[in-house]
Amino acid sequence: MARKRKPLPLLEGVTITGVAAEGKALARVNDLVVFVPYVAPGDIVDIQLIRKKHNYAEGKAVAFHKYAEERAVPFCEHFGVCGGCKWQHLPYEAQLRYKHKQVVDTLTRIGKVDLGEILPILGSEKTRFYRNKLEFTFSNKKWLTEEQVQSGQPVACMNGLGFHIPNMFDKVLDINKCWLQADISNRIRLAIKAYCLEHEGYPFYDLRNQEGFVRTLMIRTASTGDLMVVLVFYHEDKERREALLNYVAEQFPEITSLLYVINSKCNDTITDQEVCLFKGKDFILEEMEGLKFKIGAKSFYQTNSEQAYHLYSVARDFAGLTGSELVYDLYTGTGTIANFVSRQAKEVIGIEYVPEAIEDAKVNSALNGITNTKFFAGDMKDLLTQDFINEHGRPDVIITDPPRAGMHDDVIQTILFARPKRIVYVSCNPATQARDLNLLDEAYAVRKVQPVDMFPHTHHVENVVLLELK
Repeated sequence: MARKRKPLPLLEGVTITGVAAEGKALARVNDLVVFVPYVAPGDIVDIQLIRKKHNYAEGKAVAFHKYAEERAVPFCEHFGVCGGCKWQHLPYEAQLRYKHKQVVDTLTRIGKVDLGEILPILGSEKTRFYRNKLEFTFSNKKWLTEEQVQSGQPVACMNGLGFHIPNMFDKVLDINKCWLQADISNRIRLAIKAYCLEHEGYPFYDLRNQEGFVRTLMIRTASTGDLMVVLVFYHEDKERREALLNYVAEQFPEITSLLYVINSKCNDTITDQEVCLFKGKDFILEEMEGLKFKIGAKSFYQTNSEQAYHLYSVARDFAGLTGSELVYDLYTGTGTIANFVSRQAKEVIGIEYVPEAIEDAKVNSALNGITNTKFFAGDMKDLLTQDFINEHGRPDVIITDPPRAGMHDDVIQTILFARPKRIVYVSCNPATQARDLNLLDEAYAVRKVQPVDMFPHTHHVENVVLLELK
């Protein structure tokens, strides 16, 4: 007979003392560090432990004895359930302070290098409706909140259209209003959901059993006024598909790009699927400092357009370009940074793993009449070699914007071989950035650190570092 697990304790009257990784706060009880979400430093709470390891535990606040003085009222009805925007209960100024501290602490602890000049974090002017892209999932078994479960009342409709619950692939929270993207996004999503519920033959997708008709919805907005909607269906049903798409086109004449995908695979990614045009253009245009960027359904573009401009401006400023430099832009994506700095450089070489992104980068150069860029597709550690540098020239400046995992050791060794005068390192993960700075320390000194907040109400933070040859 299996032994019953001993219930984990309730910790009473605990003071929350700080902010930790992944958006959680922390408290210390004797020698135990406890991580708790949705609380603020200064809160005094009872914590029900839900997981306990040797030297740390995770728990949830089940009662509040005192609220911190530095607190904000969450503005979203889905706060605490959806899993996004976990810091709405913190005033924005406090969020910025904690993010700045997180960057400095992480670079100091892991990097173990002199950080040079640490500039104040750049906050986002918009803290609501700042995203240009959201993806929603249809589900025939929507997530029920604790209140709904405890009420004991049967739920009339289990269909939902919204976001995945964290760590649960088959649970989707039905979203009423999301504050992340311009409100047209809410209106489109709610109209599509209502149409599918009111008409026969539009079963919401069953994520566990892999069946249904309507599967996912993506909405992209642009500062130019362009608007893209991509509806993904599990299988083809021409009559019903066209009826829904025609309805969307009629109800929302603002849509400039209406697309659809038939995706019968097990997963939701559409990178390997054919995107079909139903109405309008198969792309939208974004604009930054007079440059136009063509964005398709599969294109990558920074999701906070206005703050991306400030991020790239910092990178360009740190690069210190005079017009005579050869610049390498590593992990160039669709060439946004490469094209953005090209007017101040002699030549820019962009390297990226995804071939489709490189094609987008070339299109964006052509669209803007930029002739001093070259783009190459391939795995960075295989493509960026000493032979590549010998062939294409030793860079004066390297700008690198790697994924969360940071740079491969081989890439760092090649950078050390190339010995550019300056390296501008843009990162969405200060921990891996710090590790890489430590490896570059044999030849480079950190001169400036500039944290940039791209995602208000979340714990995520971007950071730009300028390194110069010692």
